[in-house]
Amino acid sequence: MVDVEVLTPEGEVFSGEVRQVSTRTAVGEVGILANHAPLLAALKPAELRLHVSDSETKRYAQAHGWLQVFGNHAKLLVEEVLAPEDLDVATLKEQLTDADQRFAESEEGSGARTRAQKDRDRAEAFLAIAQG
Repeated sequence: MVDVEVLTPEGEVFSGEVRQVSTRTAVGEVGILANHAPLLAALKPAELRLHVSDSETKRYAQAHGWLQVFGNHAKLLVEEVLAPEDLDVATLKEQLTDADQRFAESEEGSGARTRAQKDRDRAEAFLAIAQG
């Protein structure tokens, strides 16, 4: 078992033992099991899956953040974590349109373009989770 903490600026989303953590990092999908090698990785917007048991999996929409694994403890520090049922498709489509527009209007290499890209990545990932 792996002891897991999922934290956002608003507070703790999950704390407890799980069989596996499945998420996406900047370099690809990762699964964390007991006795995993130490790891520090940037998280990308994706579905976060906490496999509590063989029959129970907690699913969340995860925004950008960081994953730290050390000594059978995984800590996820994430900008935003939402349950799939809390996602609103119409709002996410508006956020995606807004991010696309800001991206198109910003200068290459600018902070505004970087923020628009992050917002676009989040909206796309959350929309895919919301739509199943």
